Amino acid sequence: MNISKHEQRVLHVLAQGGAIHFERMPNGKINSVSCYTRQGHLLDDCTLSLFDRLKKRRFIKSKGGRPYRVTQQGLACVRAQLDNR
Repeated sequence: MNISKHEQRVLHVLAQGGAIHFERMPNGKINSVSCYTRQGHLLDDCTLSLFDRLKKRRFIKSKGGRPYRVTQQGLACVRAQLDNR
């Protein structure tokens, strides 16, 4: 499946144990997202539009109001990189 460089970067961080934290507006819609690596560093590439694309393709999922994590389908789309081969 074709995914952009930014989508690939975010999925790679999530595959290594990162998470996407989100904030909701009073009406329930998500208004801001931030992607954290497993070491706690903030990834600037994760925007709200990129988050929506990953969620629409079912590459990420949240259970019970917890931060978003990568799904099995998202793991299948991540290309191998030097630090996880």
